[in-house]
Amino acid sequence: MSIFLNSYYGRNKLTVKQILTTPVLFLAFGFGSGLAKKMPGTMGTVAAIPVYLAFVQTNILFYSVLTLLVCFFGIQICDKAAKQLGEHDFGGIVWDEVAGYLVTMWFVPFSWDAVLIGFVLFRVFDIVKPWPIKWIDQKVEGGFGIMLDDLLAGLFSAVILWYIMQS
Repeated sequence: MSIFLNSYYGRNKLTVKQILTTPVLFLAFGFGSGLAKKMPGTMGTVAAIPVYLAFVQTNILFYSVLTLLVCFFGIQICDKAAKQLGEHDFGGIVWDEVAGYLVTMWFVPFSWDAVLIGFVLFRVFDIVKPWPIKWIDQKVEGGFGIMLDDLLAGLFSAVILWYIMQS
């Protein structure tokens, strides 16, 4: 029994080896987490936690710069991955989850409670996709579209998380 979703990925039938050895695909698939057979988006968010833990060791300015770089380069990463896969917003592309989780955690002081609550909030907004997230997910194309709905889910989650952590 394989832990991977399939033997081949996307319309262009890329292999696990191609995904893990091509830098853009490796990043787009969240360091391989997007290859998970079940819940690749959730696994991509799990993969975001160590990235967050590394970033949160810095000051807010450096965290901000790193997060903006993840978001900016994520547009290109997701766009190139979608083109290589031959499929827009393929489920295994989870770099947008990494970026969305970093946005969720951006202005909240570190605590394990915040890590967990932020994770749950982000997953809820990313899965349920309330307006306008769902509209953006359906209407905006390319790498920008892949990233934008998750960044907005991260923003919604961040606002709620900030209020929860202030209590």
